[in-house]
Amino acid sequence: MTSQLPENKSVTQVPGQEDLVAVPTSPGGVAYVPVDEDAQFVRPKGRTAAAISLATAQSVDNTEGGVSKIFYPQIMSAFDVGKAGLGDISALGMYARMICGPLWAMAADRWGRKKILFIVTGLWGFWTIATGLAQSWNQLMLLYGIALVGTVASEPIMNGLLGSLYAKSERGKAFGTVRGVSSFIGMALTPALGQLGDYDNGWRWAMVAMGVMSIISGILILIFVHEPKRVESKIADDPDAGVFTWSDAAKLFKIPTLVGMALMLPMITSLVMFAYQSTYWAKDLGYGVKNAAYLYTVMQLGMLCSAFIGGFLGDWFQRRFGDKGRIMFFQLYALAFAAMTFVAFQVSFPKGGYYVVVFFLGLIFSLGFSGCVLPMVSSVAPKQLSATAFAVLFSLIQGAVTGILLQVSGRVADNIGLQDTFLYFVTLPYVANAVFWTIFYKIYPKDVARQAERTELIARGRF
Repeated sequence: MTSQLPENKSVTQVPGQEDLVAVPTSPGGVAYVPVDEDAQFVRPKGRTAAAISLATAQSVDNTEGGVSKIFYPQIMSAFDVGKAGLGDISALGMYARMICGPLWAMAADRWGRKKILFIVTGLWGFWTIATGLAQSWNQLMLLYGIALVGTVASEPIMNGLLGSLYAKSERGKAFGTVRGVSSFIGMALTPALGQLGDYDNGWRWAMVAMGVMSIISGILILIFVHEPKRVESKIADDPDAGVFTWSDAAKLFKIPTLVGMALMLPMITSLVMFAYQSTYWAKDLGYGVKNAAYLYTVMQLGMLCSAFIGGFLGDWFQRRFGDKGRIMFFQLYALAFAAMTFVAFQVSFPKGGYYVVVFFLGLIFSLGFSGCVLPMVSSVAPKQLSATAFAVLFSLIQGAVTGILLQVSGRVADNIGLQDTFLYFVTLPYVANAVFWTIFYKIYPKDVARQAERTELIARGRF
């Protein structure tokens, strides 16, 4: 039984709790009156050190996964393979993300996220070291594939942890900060690795170096990350922590915003650009491996600024325009990124000027994800399904879609060249995505308003 509040006949109070609920609006339960989550949020201890440790691990994982792209011209010569091979080896990471990302998330929820992060981000580095010893293309694909199984595991686990460390209004800043710090570290690692471009077997030493760095990053996680309390089937002290289960994955597609996010992922093709850009710079534009690494470092400098700016701008648009603000910001971002990729890959520049172009490409690169996509998923997913949402969207679906795109685009590039491949597989999809995001104006605000209701329904076993 609930008691009627005299000042508002449509609102009742749950006995024994502080929660206010509105008159039932759906067969499954009741809709919560919106509450100020920020006012109830308690800042965890040591979250800054934890965020920096997570950013370090993310940067090392990303750089590990990028060694094959930076040094592909050397690998290409060593094993006599074409651009299709670059698509295949890049797709390995996507398929590893698709298959193993959710499985790692399940393991993290069962045995502890900190322990699993130490294994996949730390100890798994030995596989990267072994990759540097590969004697054939097939050995390289096998060993690097196993190494990538570890590098892709951290993303969904880290995203779930960040949702626990920061309040709703700070999540753009949180995701932006982690991506920014990760870019800063990567900005130091990339040119250091690039020095190995002068040596025929430089790619081997790069693999060994990144394996060692991976082990070190795992130790940092052990020391500085303090894991929030885990959530089982009920709402616990820290509901944002979430757990991943396959049985809950289908429930996500009852939420229109998450369905829309899944549908737009084939148009997030920046990972295709990432796979081929270093080879394009090194071979097509004649920069060579070392200078291509320098170009990527300049791009990372832009990405460092982009991640911070994106987080803060996303939060500003949220405050200024409400729940529609992040949608507006993403559309502006998508069009700007499409324009910048056209300039970077379709227009000729003198070598000195091209460094400026690449910087601006990086400056736009991270705006949308840190400022829009990740905070929006956190704001609509039921709190028990936080890890599930990130794993399904960005490991399972995005991994599968991008893996296919990489293998297709690699074979297309062998026939039409990388320049036209960038146009058809990167620039135009982002224009289409800007238009597609119009659908969120109608569905996203409603899903934000219903997050608390759906969280309660899951706790009651009714969602």
